[in-house]
Amino acid sequence: MNQKVTKYYPTLRNITQAKLTLNPIVRATPLMKNLNLSEHYSSNVFLKREDLQIVRSYKIRGAYNKISGLSEEERKRGVVCASAGNHAQGVAYSCQKLGIMGKIYMPTTTPKQKITQVKMFGKDKIEVVLTGDTYDAASDAAHRDSLETGMVYIHPFDDPQIIEGQATVGIEILQDFSGTIDYLFLPIGGGGLAAGVGAYFKQISPDTKIIGVEPAGAASMKTSLENNRVTELTNIDKFVDGAAVQTVGELTFGVCQQVVDDIITVPEGKVCTTILELYNQDAIVVEPAGALSISALDFYKEQIAGKNVVCIVTGSNNDITRTEEIKERSLLYEGLKHYFIVRFPQRAGALRDFVDKVLGPDDDITMFEYSKKTNREQGPALIGIELQDKDDFQGLVQRMEENGFLSEYINERPDLFQLLI
Repeated sequence: MNQKVTKYYPTLRNITQAKLTLNPIVRATPLMKNLNLSEHYSSNVFLKREDLQIVRSYKIRGAYNKISGLSEEERKRGVVCASAGNHAQGVAYSCQKLGIMGKIYMPTTTPKQKITQVKMFGKDKIEVVLTGDTYDAASDAAHRDSLETGMVYIHPFDDPQIIEGQATVGIEILQDFSGTIDYLFLPIGGGGLAAGVGAYFKQISPDTKIIGVEPAGAASMKTSLENNRVTELTNIDKFVDGAAVQTVGELTFGVCQQVVDDIITVPEGKVCTTILELYNQDAIVVEPAGALSISALDFYKEQIAGKNVVCIVTGSNNDITRTEEIKERSLLYEGLKHYFIVRFPQRAGALRDFVDKVLGPDDDITMFEYSKKTNREQGPALIGIELQDKDDFQGLVQRMEENGFLSEYINERPDLFQLLI
């Protein structure tokens, strides 16, 4: 990674002070060895379970550390923030505990479950304002409100007290672990967690390799580090909503330049596979950002063999309405779900021929849309097929060709895929 002198770097003194501030409020979450992951990767894999935190994510640490440090005059003015999820819950809980009024701007597209959670944690101390279709629109509104009213803006990541609050995760990891941690995997969104925990580890456990993990569709920190400057991404995939940001922080960027040893980008489909595996194998419920660090292990399989590895599981605020999308993205990534536009001969028995002569014994049609047009020799049908083994794909395509079913494969056509699926 490029080295750069920054004006800000989290000190042990400030991180320790943050820990003392948080002790009465924040739960010291467990560091648990995961037997399934350890066996799979031939290593010792430990999970730092921030999904078991009071607000089900680590965000309470930074939010409470920042808000509790406000002056009496600032507390009277109240606080304002923008968030579509975990930061909002951390701010809401902090306002309720400290008796400070807060206003939280959330996009109108925010799932009702998350809005309800924010109101539950904040009780009568917070006001939720729904505005705009994106986080950026909500953030702009929150900034304007701060300028007009004097309410203190609570940044989700680019603030010293936020970073130092998140760094307390690192204190707990090293307190609970006996021995040497060889690799630490942690997700990166805006960079607050990576900057804080990374800085603490570099001062206390400098030989530990710090591996940042970003969603492939929103690799803002990796892009910024490669360009040696904070770089805004014009388009991002917002699926991993807890870690999908267009622009990382100036402060977090400067610290991450010094403390992050490598950054892995993980496809969103791989994240979905990890979510499902954690639930099915270990009964652990995580949100997409919470699965990022574990998802990266496949890309470091050789390096971590025989090593002590810690993955930070950052949160469990998953929306149950996303379950079908998570399954779909996982199947697509694993090569088990395929979509075609098939041109059927418009004659009786054509569909039966397709089922009998093209589909394998374990293949399943999961989508079929067709409308007969009597004046044409062929009619297009949109077909989704789920396989039991990804290696069956080439045989499926070959049988289509051999039996005269002209088709267009649309998994690799994002323009058609997004339009039709």
